[in-house]
Amino acid sequence: MKILQAQSSPKLPFLISKAPKNGGLLLPRKSSLLLNSNPCVASQRHERFNWLLLNSSISSSISTRAASVEANTSKITAGTGEKDVLKALSQIIDPDFGTDIVSCGFVKDLDINEEAGEVSFRLELTTPACPVKDMFEKQANELVAAVPWVRKVSVTMSAQPAKPVYAGELPMGLQAISNIIAVSSCKGGVGKSTVAVNLAYTLADMGARVGIFDADVYGPSLPTMVSPENRLLEMNPEKKTIIPTEYLGVKLVSFGFAGQGRAIMRGPMVSGVINQLLTTTEWGELDYLVIDMPPGTGDIQLTLCQVVPLTAAVIVTTPQKLAFIDVAKGVRMFSKLKVPCVAVVENMCHFDADGKRYYPFGRGSVFYPNNRFCLYIQVVQQFGIPHLFDLPIRPTLSASGDSGVPEVAADPQGDVSKIFQELGVCVVQQCAKIRQQVSTAVSYDKSIKAIRVKVPDSDEEFLLHPATVRRNDRSAKSVDEWTGEQTLQYTDVLEDIEPEDIRPMGNYAVSITWPDGFSQIAPYDQLQTLERLIDVPQPTPV
Repeated sequence: MKILQAQSSPKLPFLISKAPKNGGLLLPRKSSLLLNSNPCVASQRHERFNWLLLNSSISSSISTRAASVEANTSKITAGTGEKDVLKALSQIIDPDFGTDIVSCGFVKDLDINEEAGEVSFRLELTTPACPVKDMFEKQANELVAAVPWVRKVSVTMSAQPAKPVYAGELPMGLQAISNIIAVSSCKGGVGKSTVAVNLAYTLADMGARVGIFDADVYGPSLPTMVSPENRLLEMNPEKKTIIPTEYLGVKLVSFGFAGQGRAIMRGPMVSGVINQLLTTTEWGELDYLVIDMPPGTGDIQLTLCQVVPLTAAVIVTTPQKLAFIDVAKGVRMFSKLKVPCVAVVENMCHFDADGKRYYPFGRGSVFYPNNRFCLYIQVVQQFGIPHLFDLPIRPTLSASGDSGVPEVAADPQGDVSKIFQELGVCVVQQCAKIRQQVSTAVSYDKSIKAIRVKVPDSDEEFLLHPATVRRNDRSAKSVDEWTGEQTLQYTDVLEDIEPEDIRPMGNYAVSITWPDGFSQIAPYDQLQTLERLIDVPQPTPV
């Protein structure tokens, strides 16, 4: 791809360097959890809080009274109360984002009455299914109560309203869905629908608003696996939309609920049916929409990945080499479409009998990388999927798929449910990180008049000149589709041009709106090849 050379601007005394070549995928790193207990850091905290740390054996009631007594003898300067509270709360580190909850913007509606020593605030998390919300609430109470002048603390927990992070004109039915999860196997008979349904009800049990979309028109599984009271989809005659059915609080849509049974039609017709079912349904506000993908990597899969802004994918397989080969195909498909695969579930790994564990398909490839099933490990290493889960062969799990009651709902305290709870926590955490990375990947810094780029799944951050980005547009308005020649001239773009708006567009690009009204789609891969700004002077503080 030909790159236009940007001339240096007298208004921007930056040095320009070529972008380095992409060195491959990076494996995500696990972040440490919560409070920094370093004694050097602790010594810099408030004297009262340090005293509490050194005397952890004292009960909380005595500590509260002691804080109250000290507060009565302390002089509080007006305006310092908010600073004290935010400083205390900044010690709570979000394990997913790796930064404190104050910087994450979780602290809302902070109300302080310094004379009475009362503090109230709300912690707005990214999802109601946050696995550490109880820990956040407990630590927020303890840390703020440790401030000397504080006598009473009131913490309210909430979650951000459901909304997609992606830009663009989404269909009305998808505009209030925060995360869309694809559960795929690319091979039939491995238990993909079982994983999809149980994952959805696990997320619902964690407090999230969830929906399930059965994308298999040829052989829908959802009508067998769940038993809603109303087994037919209804139409809204005024809006001409589909009203989903529900079971145990989870919204359900399947071609099997349309009263048509299994479809007998060609691929393009099936893609149209899938598109209509998914985009015209009144899903309402959902935190997670789980899509049970059909087997394969054909028209239906591509249609779903292109029409729907998928947040992440979960891959399901079995301990067989043939299944792994198809899994690799599916992972490559999602990789090309910039949909991150966050977990792999190996189903039917083993079963327990007579006090022993048996492996009917060979000893699990998840934990035994040196055996003949090393293809799985290659897939993990090549595509960077660090989260692995194995499901045993259980008669109850198989029976629940035929009874209409998901296993996690029938036996919420069972061993299988615990595995799905771990999978649910993984999906929630990974989706939160993906949304954060995508929403902050590209931004415009007005103070230095440069575009900041931090591509998801990369620790690298670099700066681009806005004029360079605009001049390298590859759309039909800038490049002749037949000859490939650049029709946008260098002088057509002002050197001091600034973007009006930058929004994420799926997991692969951003949409940049310029002052002339032109909307440019800039893929991350292209941004990484542009000339970069180095030695950028920092803005002078006012």
